[in-house]
Amino acid sequence: MRDSPPARIHAALFDVDGTLVDTNDLHAAAWQQAFGRFGRDVGFDTVRFQIGKGGDNLIPALFPDMGENEREEIEVWRSDLFKRDYLPRAQPFPGVRMLFERLHADAIRIVLASSSGADEVDFHVGLIGAADLIAATTSKDDVESSKPCPDIFETAMAKAGPYARHEMIVVGDTPWDAKAAGKAGLGAIGFRCGGFSDEALRAAGMSALFDGPADLLRRYDSSVFANG
Repeated sequence: MRDSPPARIHAALFDVDGTLVDTNDLHAAAWQQAFGRFGRDVGFDTVRFQIGKGGDNLIPALFPDMGENEREEIEVWRSDLFKRDYLPRAQPFPGVRMLFERLHADAIRIVLASSSGADEVDFHVGLIGAADLIAATTSKDDVESSKPCPDIFETAMAKAGPYARHEMIVVGDTPWDAKAAGKAGLGAIGFRCGGFSDEALRAAGMSALFDGPADLLRRYDSSVFANG
């Protein structure tokens, strides 16, 4: 009996930071500076590994003893710092617009699904110059819990359209993207441009790895998006 062909992908749910824009180190530096401002010293690499989570999950992972008031104060201070001093330094990775054009031409809906706030997502949409190709966006402002909880991808799925879970796929750069995708019943592929190791990405559930948007575009015809 012949195997059934793989399902056609109708929607791609893209993480933003570290996947489409080069901001993971900027986020880590801002968090480290914010923690230090409040007397909570932590090494850069320790913070860096947690990038991809929103503050609601990142802070407890590093400081499980921290109270809610202190956590909220640090989050507000860090958010203001990031937008003022770090966000202007953000740069898109090569090939984002061209990759989105290829997906759009294949009638694959593009939904952004980020653990950052909506204002930062809007900034990055303008930065990559692809607002006309993006069907919808989702941020931490739309959900109760950020990655690695599945809330953001559950909301993104609803915005993508009436597709089955196996007809959608997550594209991210961190283990937290993959873990959130798995909890939402979604497959995931990974970009190395976010700075996480192949081992960490595969262990978290990424089924295929690419160097970044331009590499996925180069290898598009052998990727999951070429199916069907």
